[in-house]
Amino acid sequence: MTTPADLHSALGQQRVVSLEPGRAVIEYLVGPHMCHSGGVAQGGFVCGWIDAAMAHATMGQDAEMTPMSLELKVSFFAPVRPGLVIAEGWVERRGKSSAFLEGRLLNAEGEVLAKGSSTARLIPRAQVEASTRRAVE
Repeated sequence: MTTPADLHSALGQQRVVSLEPGRAVIEYLVGPHMCHSGGVAQGGFVCGWIDAAMAHATMGQDAEMTPMSLELKVSFFAPVRPGLVIAEGWVERRGKSSAFLEGRLLNAEGEVLAKGSSTARLIPRAQVEASTRRAVE
């Protein structure tokens, strides 16, 4: 079994369509290996796609801050099937140390499949990277 090279490939990321301060749009390819019975994408992938778009939107405002999810809520409206999906994320409101984020997942026809919201703690990127280095040593 081959292991995906990184998180982006594990999630099936195809490309970042747009990234601007407070807003991001990312395309993902839903593969059959991401689906459970009935050919429907497993909910964890749906959460991951929306969460990633919201995180990108936050980092688009300030690349020196890393958003760490404190709370994530996703509502599912329609089954996510294999094929291309588009995750959109935006910053609803941001303070010094936290951000309130929103996002949604659409199919190629523009139908909303799921919506999400998140509260994230904003931590300096250098602090997160130093913590990661200590954890793997």
